[in-house]
Amino acid sequence: MLKHRGFPGRLSGTDFHFVIRRANPKGVTALKQLERYRDRRPADKRADAAFMQALWQHFGTEPFERGNLDAGRLSWLFGREVKPYDDPFDPASYDSLLIIDEAVARVSFPEAFEEAEEW
Repeated sequence: MLKHRGFPGRLSGTDFHFVIRRANPKGVTALKQLERYRDRRPADKRADAAFMQALWQHFGTEPFERGNLDAGRLSWLFGREVKPYDDPFDPASYDSLLIIDEAVARVSFPEAFEEAEEW
């Protein structure tokens, strides 16, 4: 499992994790598209935006390996802002390649890109 050095471990001041420390000995958690309903808590929405910002700052438009990115947090973006890159795609592999769909991500999380451009 690739560890993404320099990637934030979690949303500051919360328990929303962005990465995992070690591979799951019981097997890899598969990525799946989770439905984001309108009534989600504001903290959850902030975590999604912060995670999208971290992905954009770290990877940009380049394909990236799933590695130690948290499957739960990634699943909130999977299938919309973050899409499979390789074909066939294995959702239960740490080696799977993903890519950010910039057009969709900019519409969903404009604040993540505004703040990223200030850096």
